[in-house]
Amino acid sequence: MKNKNTQKSRFTVWGYLGFFAMVVVIASLSILVYDFTEEKSGGNTALSALVTLANICVMTVLCTAIDAVRRKVMVERPVKRILDATERITAGDFSVRIGTFHAWGKYDEYDVIAENLDKMAEELSKSEILRGDFIANVSHEMKTPLAVIRNYAAALADEKDEAVRREYAQTLVSESRRLDKLVTNVLRLSKLENQEIFPEKKKVQLGEEVRKCLLDFLGALEQKEIELVCNIDDMEIYSDTDFLNVIWSNLISNAVKFTPAGGKIVVSLKEREGLAVLKVRDTGCGMNAETGARIFDKFYQGDRSHAVEGNGLGLALVKKTIDILGGEIAVESELGKGSEFTVKIANGAP
Repeated sequence: MKNKNTQKSRFTVWGYLGFFAMVVVIASLSILVYDFTEEKSGGNTALSALVTLANICVMTVLCTAIDAVRRKVMVERPVKRILDATERITAGDFSVRIGTFHAWGKYDEYDVIAENLDKMAEELSKSEILRGDFIANVSHEMKTPLAVIRNYAAALADEKDEAVRREYAQTLVSESRRLDKLVTNVLRLSKLENQEIFPEKKKVQLGEEVRKCLLDFLGALEQKEIELVCNIDDMEIYSDTDFLNVIWSNLISNAVKFTPAGGKIVVSLKEREGLAVLKVRDTGCGMNAETGARIFDKFYQGDRSHAVEGNGLGLALVKKTIDILGGEIAVESELGKGSEFTVKIANGAP
């Protein structure tokens, strides 16, 4: 940016100098013509003034013609390309690229505008692709529970056996909850991405909040006979409790989901260098490098065998929430041996 500003300043200075030189040349020629005419006419002031006026008119017309050509080449042509590009972008064509008008090192303001517009169009194009993928994924994720609900509702209407009817009803409740969770997560993620909700920071007893979150998963832990090891210190930070609960609940939920029966989950909370550091480690299926690189993408699920238990939005919500709170998240994982998520949250004291 500094180089671009330097170039713009240099071209601005040269533009002023050029205009100044043109005025000096016209004034000097006018004086010379006046003196020359007066000398040749034997001191005829009227004739000298008339010739000088004619000279000024000719020079003015010449300068106007030169300036018109300059404006055509240096102003109107780039402005037309820029306007055409902005019209196409407004119409939804984000593939348009203007390109610069001069080589690097000779940029003017139009080159900077064109370069910025090209970058904007590129980012809009990426956003449009992501939006299309997001809509497609939402539609796909909704289609499955809706199909199950429709089929089981139809079967329930014709079923006479009470035990089977209860089973069908339980399936309907389960799929309805799954659909409700999907819609809730989509709306929450959309609000976070568009900054429609902001953290309301206040004093939070972090250790207590993590313990409360773990209590919600005791039933699932007991059902799968998973050993839970906690090493949670008490600490106080300024943050948003609701935002933090999104982080804890999704990380612990994932650990429970991917840890097999008889496995082990370790949750620790420590203070390190002024940061609250939460670690959630499990002995689940783990991830390969490709999956690890994409786990924070919306709707991405590396292990499709657990797809029925989630919708691929949990970790995307976690990442966005941590970004808003100004924290960090990292994951270490080995296929077949489990994963460890590390979250660092700064004390957002006022």
